[in-house]
Amino acid sequence: MKKKNVHNKLNRRDFIQATAAGLAGAIVAPMTELKPKENKVEEKKSAAAKFVYRTLGKTGMKVPVISMGVMNSDNPNLVKAALDAGITHFDTAHVYQRGKNEEMVGEMIKSYPRDSLIIATKIPGMLPFPSEDGLFPKDKENMSRYGDNFAKRLEISLKRLGLKYVDILYLHNIWKKEAAVFEPLMKALEKAKKDGKTKFIGISTHRNEPEVIQAVIDSKIYDVVLTAYNFMQDYHQDLKKVIAKAAAAGIGIVAMKTFAGSDYWEGSKNKPINVKAALKWVLQDLTVATIIPGFTTFDQMQADISVMSDLTLTDSEKKELESIPKVSSLYCQGCEKCLLQCPERLPIPELMRSYMYAYGYRNLEASHQLLLSLGLPSRICRECTACTVRCVKGFNVKERIQKVVRLREVPEDFIMV
Repeated sequence: MKKKNVHNKLNRRDFIQATAAGLAGAIVAPMTELKPKENKVEEKKSAAAKFVYRTLGKTGMKVPVISMGVMNSDNPNLVKAALDAGITHFDTAHVYQRGKNEEMVGEMIKSYPRDSLIIATKIPGMLPFPSEDGLFPKDKENMSRYGDNFAKRLEISLKRLGLKYVDILYLHNIWKKEAAVFEPLMKALEKAKKDGKTKFIGISTHRNEPEVIQAVIDSKIYDVVLTAYNFMQDYHQDLKKVIAKAAAAGIGIVAMKTFAGSDYWEGSKNKPINVKAALKWVLQDLTVATIIPGFTTFDQMQADISVMSDLTLTDSEKKELESIPKVSSLYCQGCEKCLLQCPERLPIPELMRSYMYAYGYRNLEASHQLLLSLGLPSRICRECTACTVRCVKGFNVKERIQKVVRLREVPEDFIMV
């Protein structure tokens, strides 16, 4: 999908992207035997487009199958256009654009009836990041800090959004089952729900999704899961099975990362991904209630919404997706097989995600923010004469790391939106 700038002249964000890009280089099955409650398709036609709705699990909320992930957008006019087009479900997070994303969403929704919207935000519970095995401290003093910090961040998010409550509150970016069932965070989520600060609680997960979703099922406290789900995942059949189990337990399923990290393939900018096919591939799974594509232009928004006119995935579209070389993707599935191969024990999945933010999403701020959070050594990939890491997807790991870490040299106040 060719991206178009909606502005006629170079704005500050374009200038920042162009400058930072110069520093960083050219930015470049069958269902299981379980019988989950499949979503019934409900259609509503408007002058602009036909909207298809599905029910988000036991929440009972009707959501359009195409919603909006606001992470990569800093254009309030685009959010307003999505609202006016009929999108009712908006997904943001405490950390996006250092809080400015929530503020923008709050500003845009304040003139709309509260009960007509479904607002979701996500709050990270890990402070600091857990150890490599995903375990949290067990002493009471340190354990309580996690729940207290989560509650404080929630208050800040509600203030930014100008809301008394959100519809969905996610524990953000969970990749270990231990984190999904970490008691202080579960209690913080349950308290937020009891206190009326959120209607429903959930977890978002970008890697080890089957493990995390199974933990969600076993915990019996969560209402929603926001999960990466796309045709490039080697384990998508296993993921589909555990999603079916979750849906059978009444858990609402929201999908993200459906384009596998970008709307074009690395090294082939003149060959964009068939975005409609990628969206429809996920929506063939009727247990998925909605997808939150992060469109950043009006053309992208219209293309994503138009998918609802016909959700059928044609044979030619399916073949097109299956023919894509895996190495062309910007999406790291977080299999972690690289970790023990690296003598420096670098957090390679997070570095690959930072690379995707910069080179796929064009979100230099998110990439920069993630890089700074990782506590990386000053010299990276310079001591080894040859890289010992062999990515299962065929990524040139050393090359990607060296490209993206140069963003650290860009001053933080310059790269902020």
